[in-house]
Amino acid sequence: MKTMKTLLAGAALSAVIGALALGVAATPAAAKGKKIAVSWKTFQEERWKTDEAAIKKVVAADGDSYISADAQGSASKQASDIEGLIEQKPDVIMVVAYDSDAILPSIKKISDAGIKSIAYDVQFEDPNALYITFDNIGVGRLMAKAIYKAKPAGNYAFIKGDKGDPNATFLFSGITEVLKPAMDAGKIKNVCETFTDGWKPDNAQKEMEQCLTKQNNKVDAVVSENDGMASGVVAALKAQGMAGSVPVSGQDGDLAALNRIALGEQTVSIWKDSRLLGKKAAEAAVAMANGTAMSSLPGVIKFDKGKRHVMMNAILLQPDPITKANLDDVIKAGWITKNKACAGVKKGTVKACG
Repeated sequence: MKTMKTLLAGAALSAVIGALALGVAATPAAAKGKKIAVSWKTFQEERWKTDEAAIKKVVAADGDSYISADAQGSASKQASDIEGLIEQKPDVIMVVAYDSDAILPSIKKISDAGIKSIAYDVQFEDPNALYITFDNIGVGRLMAKAIYKAKPAGNYAFIKGDKGDPNATFLFSGITEVLKPAMDAGKIKNVCETFTDGWKPDNAQKEMEQCLTKQNNKVDAVVSENDGMASGVVAALKAQGMAGSVPVSGQDGDLAALNRIALGEQTVSIWKDSRLLGKKAAEAAVAMANGTAMSSLPGVIKFDKGKRHVMMNAILLQPDPITKANLDDVIKAGWITKNKACAGVKKGTVKACG
């Protein structure tokens, strides 16, 4: 007859195997700690690993355990992943939604299972969830201000993010808020505007190529909603010998983007220190797991700016625009090394590079 110890060990092994089969990374739970889970929409972009490292650090420091799943850019896989996470009975599930509408049935399953949820960086509209992100309308404002300062008139192209991600719309709201007076006055002309499937650089490059062809290269500025897409935009401009002469925006503080800023190929990246976002979200998750009400979390506000205007508890962090003038800020913060930021930069042309 098998001993109880053997049976329990077998059950634990089966749970791990089952989790792996669902694409879930399983970490054994601490004996007395809580369990914090994250459903990532994709790990294609470099920033998500930075977020995860910050989250895991806080979770481990509290004696809790961490489990996660990577949806690999698939709404259907994310739904399956969340079912797998629910089966492991975490206390909180953070979700970076691939599609903020398609995810809603999965969020209901989380709530029905008695598990708390956090909309991490990407909003899904559920009144029972905490929404934590940087102020994305504010990010859009900062992008537009930097590009407008560089080019206050002319033909503008707008390379927006994925249509299924509300952040793309939040960003564009801030962008148009800043540029509308100049557009209404006829100083700025919107010659190209498109959503970009998956926020993918390759898609952004194709969109920019099509825009340049359509406009016979008469494009004076590009408002790209993130750094990954900005890399595609710059590639398209380079092919036409226009890189460096056309202002380009981005966000996230991607290392390659910061180097492009030093080289003069990109004008601005709105730096959203994902180490801070991961830390704040993990701290909120741990507090919620231990019974703290969302409305009592530090910095929480009421937020109803989504397309359905669902009132949610939210924590909105403030971003920083990085240009050549303050590139040293990210170097001093340890976000990027001077060597990486300044690779290929001619001596004496950028203050931060020497």
